[in-house]
Amino acid sequence: MRRVGGKWGETGIAETVGSVGEFGLIRALAARMPAGPRASVGIGDDSAVVSAPSGSVVAAVDLVLEGRHFRRSWSSARDVGVKAAARSLADIAAMGAVPTALLVAVALPGSLPASWALDLASGLAAEAERAGAGVVGGDTASADSVVVSVTALGDLDGLSPVRRGGARPGDIVAVAGSLGHSAAGLALLTAGVTRLRELVAAHLRPAPPYRAGPEAARTGATAMIDVSDGLVADLGHIAAASGVRIDIATAALEPLLGTPLAEAAEAAEGARTAEGARTAEAAAGGPSDPGRSTVLDWVLTGGEDHSLAATFPPSAELPPGWRVIGAVGPATAGKAGTARQADGAVTVDGQPYTVSGGWEHFR
Repeated sequence: MRRVGGKWGETGIAETVGSVGEFGLIRALAARMPAGPRASVGIGDDSAVVSAPSGSVVAAVDLVLEGRHFRRSWSSARDVGVKAAARSLADIAAMGAVPTALLVAVALPGSLPASWALDLASGLAAEAERAGAGVVGGDTASADSVVVSVTALGDLDGLSPVRRGGARPGDIVAVAGSLGHSAAGLALLTAGVTRLRELVAAHLRPAPPYRAGPEAARTGATAMIDVSDGLVADLGHIAAASGVRIDIATAALEPLLGTPLAEAAEAAEGARTAEGARTAEAAAGGPSDPGRSTVLDWVLTGGEDHSLAATFPPSAELPPGWRVIGAVGPATAGKAGTARQADGAVTVDGQPYTVSGGWEHFR
C-alpha cells in the first residue's frame, strides 16, 4: 500500500507503520472510523464534542495488550479491534447506559504492516457501529508490541445508573448473553482445534448484548456488571458492594451446558498431548487438570464473554434475552458479626465453589 495525494492506494507494496509516519497513519485510521451519530466534532481537533442528552456522561476505559489479551498468530487485526472496543462498550451497557462514542489510543511497532493498523481500525469501527456509537478521537505512539486503550462514553438516556451496590436479599439474579463460550474458544485455540468456529470466534471477537443493559435499567435492575473476569468472580463484586450473598443454581444453567460447549470440552480434551497439556490452563485460571476442564467450570469461571449479569426485584418481568440463574440472600455473618465481603459471598447450589477461577491480574 502507498499514499497517493495524501490518500491510500492499493499498489501491492507492503508499507509499514514506520514508513507511513504518525500523521499519515492518523489520517488513514480516521478515514476508517466514523464519528457516529452523537458527535458534532470528531477526529481532527484537539478534543471531540459528543452530545449527552441526559446531562450525564458515563465513561469507561480498558486496555488490550499483545501477549496478554491476544496473540497475533491467533487473532487478525480486525479481531483485536472488535475485542478492544467490546471490552469498554460492555462496561457502558453494564451501567444501563447507551454507548455514544469511543476514544482510542494505539501503540504499535514501527515494523508492523500498515495494512494491519487499518484492519484494526475497521474492527474498532465495526463494533462501535454495532453498539450505536462512533470513534471520535485518540492518540498514536510507537511501542515494541501492540497496545490498544479504548475509552468508551455513554449516555443514561434519562435513567439512573445501575451500580454494583444495589442488590437486596430476595432479588433474583439473571444473565444476558453467552457464558463459557470465550473460555471454550481459548481452550480450543490452545489445543490447536480448528473446528467449532462459533466458540473460537466468541473468544476472538466477543459480542456483548449492548441493548440488554438499558433494557435491564428500564425494568428496574438493582445491580449490574459486565462478566469479564468470570461469573462467580463478577457476581462476587456485586455481593461485596451490596453486602449480600448470591447463590447460583446449576439447574438454571443446564440450558447453557450442552452443545456446543460439551462438544468443545470433548474436543479440547481429546487434543491433549504431552507437549500441549495446558489446554484448559488459561481458561480455568490455574494449573492444567482434566477435572477442571469442564463445561460448568467454563460457564462459572471462564470470563471474557462480556455478557451482563444483574439482579432484579423478584416481581420484575425480565426483558427478552435475560434468564434467571440464582437468587440474592442476606450476607453470612463474620466472626465479628459483620457481613463477610469475600469468601462465601457467592455460592453454587448453596455451597462455596471450590474451583479457583476467574481472572485477577497480579495473582
